[in-house]
Amino acid sequence: MTEADGETRRVLGLLSQPDTLRVLSALVLTGRAADAGLPPARTDRALRRLARGGLAEPSGDGWRPIPGRFAELLRTTAAPAAPADPAERVLRHFLVEGRLREIPARREKRLVVLRHIVTLFEPGVRYPEKDVNVVLRAFHHDFAALRRYLIDECLLSRAGDLYWRSGGPVEV
Repeated sequence: MTEADGETRRVLGLLSQPDTLRVLSALVLTGRAADAGLPPARTDRALRRLARGGLAEPSGDGWRPIPGRFAELLRTTAAPAAPADPAERVLRHFLVEGRLREIPARREKRLVVLRHIVTLFEPGVRYPEKDVNVVLRAFHHDFAALRRYLIDECLLSRAGDLYWRSGGPVEV
């Protein structure tokens, strides 16, 4: 275990103690440890613990929280982010809370989004048009355009009012 891990565990341990958490909350919300509603001896003990953990410090005639301690711990323990897969970046950009912000204009980006959407259709299953529309409407209000793009890119096929998945990635 690294020193940063030990510091993080110490801070989390402090926050898991009800008295310490109440006193820190009172400091953050009102600026007064006494507002935690604890007896003075318990409040003083909690303040000493918070000071040892770097979460509070004496200030004038009272105490003040040190919220920057959390950012400091995060910087020392956070692993560098792995470079995002280009497809992942496109999906993160265009999908917000599971809905498309817009249908990508560039074909390469649109294909990434369409390949993601088509995975909701089970290979080998025939779907009536209204079921396809329900799935696509969950992504974007212009579900007809999405349906057209899926067919144009050979990700869905159509015969009459029945659609089936004819392309895209398959989980194995």
